[in-house]
Amino acid sequence: MRIETHDIHLKTNGFSEIHDLTSKISAILRQTGIGEGFCHIFAVGSTASISTMEYEPALVKDIKEKLEDFASEKMHSHHSQTWGDDNGFSHIRATFMGPGITVPIREGQCILGTWQQIILLDHDNRPRDRHVVVQVIGKKPAP
Repeated sequence: MRIETHDIHLKTNGFSEIHDLTSKISAILRQTGIGEGFCHIFAVGSTASISTMEYEPALVKDIKEKLEDFASEKMHSHHSQTWGDDNGFSHIRATFMGPGITVPIREGQCILGTWQQIILLDHDNRPRDRHVVVQVIGKKPAP
């Protein structure tokens, strides 16, 4: 059994901007050579989330609108009142969505549905340099 840890760094604009990470994660899997196991994807920080979705423009817009309904950028929050950074909504969105997911690996690829991609959502209220940790756990195929 092997464990390999890799990093993805990207610049984001915030406000629940969604980034498709699927191709970057697939490249990491190819690099590891692991054939069977698990891939854990984790957003470092308290204002970002990792999830899956059908990454297409209309659904991206729908998700952003529903997140605004759920925890509006204009909402009052004790966090924003205490710290003056006006990003309480981003912490709430990230907490409810969660910072990471684990995806099974078979034959060197994440097991995903036909229209399912792995995404990062940056909920903060400003541009950020985001760090995503990808930890691959498993075994290489038998020779």
